[in-house]
Amino acid sequence: MNKFFFVLCLVLVFSFSTVQAQNYSTHKVKEGETIESIAEKYLVKPSDIYALNPDAKKELRINSVLIIPKSKAAEPPKITVIRELDGFKKHRTKKRQTLFSLSQQYNISIEDIKKHNKFLYAEPLRKGDKLRIPIYKEIEVEEEDKLTKEYTVLPKEGKWRIAYKFGITVAELEELNPDMGEVLQEGQILKVPNIGDEEEAQVDETYSYYKVLPKEGFYRLKIKLGLEQEELEALNPILKEGGLKAGMILKVPYSNYADGTTGLGLERINLVDSIIDFNTKHIAIMLPFRLNRVDFDSLPDARKSIEKDPYLDASLDFHSGVLMAVDSLKTLGISLKVDVYDTKNELSRVKDIIKENDFENIDAVIGPLTPGNFEEAASELRKFNTPIISPIGTKLKLYDNVFQSRPSNDLLKTRVVNFVKSDTLLSNIIVISDAKHKEVSDDIKREFNRAKQIQSRKDKEDKDMYFVTRDDIQSELKPGKNIVFLETQDAGFVSSVTSILAASIQKENVLEGKEAIDIVLVTTNSNSAFEGDEVDNTHLSDLQFHFATMSRTYNENDNNAFVKKYADVYNVTPNNRAVKGFDLTMDVVLRLVSAENLYMSVKKAPLTEYVENKFAYKKKLFGGYYNNTVYLVKYDDLTIVEVKQ
Repeated sequence: MNKFFFVLCLVLVFSFSTVQAQNYSTHKVKEGETIESIAEKYLVKPSDIYALNPDAKKELRINSVLIIPKSKAAEPPKITVIRELDGFKKHRTKKRQTLFSLSQQYNISIEDIKKHNKFLYAEPLRKGDKLRIPIYKEIEVEEEDKLTKEYTVLPKEGKWRIAYKFGITVAELEELNPDMGEVLQEGQILKVPNIGDEEEAQVDETYSYYKVLPKEGFYRLKIKLGLEQEELEALNPILKEGGLKAGMILKVPYSNYADGTTGLGLERINLVDSIIDFNTKHIAIMLPFRLNRVDFDSLPDARKSIEKDPYLDASLDFHSGVLMAVDSLKTLGISLKVDVYDTKNELSRVKDIIKENDFENIDAVIGPLTPGNFEEAASELRKFNTPIISPIGTKLKLYDNVFQSRPSNDLLKTRVVNFVKSDTLLSNIIVISDAKHKEVSDDIKREFNRAKQIQSRKDKEDKDMYFVTRDDIQSELKPGKNIVFLETQDAGFVSSVTSILAASIQKENVLEGKEAIDIVLVTTNSNSAFEGDEVDNTHLSDLQFHFATMSRTYNENDNNAFVKKYADVYNVTPNNRAVKGFDLTMDVVLRLVSAENLYMSVKKAPLTEYVENKFAYKKKLFGGYYNNTVYLVKYDDLTIVEVKQ
């Protein structure tokens, strides 16, 4: 058996050597020889020898054996016919035409058609589609069989970009170019792996890039970047082939670090100071005015129509803010074209609007308001890669062209929990909730395992009474600082609990032997129950009530220019819908004129802020963008103020 195995190995080795001998030879190094002299002898390049003998870079030893590639010098050059793009031809799709028939008609591949008509990756070919058909010219070139090629450094291009582009580490790039220097210069010529243009990885400015550190594995990257191995491999297919290597560059979602800061620590950018593009920008506003339902026979009838239709009322408020923003942008010298469409809150109308108008050349779309209409518009505009911004949606399908401007409820909860966690003093934590919010209470308990839970009382039929006794609460309070979570949507429950808590605050009295009891009230979901007439705002102020909110209330004493001008034009102070219309329009347009497009602005302007709203967009791993910042505010002397951290 052993002899048979030995003979088999010899046969395999001999067979392999015979094949290799066709393309390579060997050379035993003699005293005084150099790689250059050996390369000249065999009519090859030194780099060709180094590619097959990497150890020779460090030291060329006498009597060592080198593998020498077969010289191409004596062979006639190979001629390759390549196709070069020479322009485009317009084509309108006719009935029964398919991608295959078009590829046959124009002698190009189906992939060539899709490449220059990107909407076809997501949508089927339809009659009437306007296509750009690439026209190629054929060029004969001599084929060079080289392991490396020359690369010209582009403006502002650093080592990591070039290394990423050619799938090598920065250290490997430096080995190929020992004299490249620390800082690359525009126009500098470098040696890089000779891969095809289609294999070069393109640097996508909407993503971040991370350099793998020594001894860093997938587990450490998950902790640092918040990405599973499968997610990293999906973004960086090279990982599936060669695994992780120190120094390699990984593509990761922009600002995708698992720090849970929800926008904290980001530098606020004033885009008014960053305007670089004064070309006319074209935006569209899509709102459910439903003007077809308004009775215009008389002013009273029209007023009644508006009051009865919540969609029209909300649309008019939002649109009034948009108009104020357009006026403000014009004073900055920005040229703007604005199209306003009435969606009538109908899916069919949304489709017709997009079909009947040129949305391919629109820079951004704001709206529609309702989730169903918004998703329909986002899906239709996706084929044009037209960015679309939702003013109010929170659970949207984040296509890659979608911007969700309203922060999620989970983000509000995270902001409050992180605020409590940041308290360096050891505080007593109590969670008070009704039956409907038991799950929320349990979630908070998991975050703070020493927290005490108090549930609202139930009657004999096990129905929630939205009621707790004074003793229920005071038995859990301790001297010192107490942080109390109140989780409910019942105004009566808020009123009774805050009344008991406010009465339980106790100042220190040394003479009577009383220790101070300080109470800070918080909630992970601030809702209308905390704003009801039953709730005493004095109690909320005494309890330093903290909560997270997607928009802060402007202070009328700040003499805000927008608020003042709005009151002059409409004879009323703006509500939160009007302010959102103003803030969102200002942000979208200023981002357009301060960056190449809305997508690129995410990196250039990480955090922007206006009257009541701020925007810090993050990109979903495979999808669109969501606003990742909220305000933390508190009641202070009957006024709601932002908590600075």
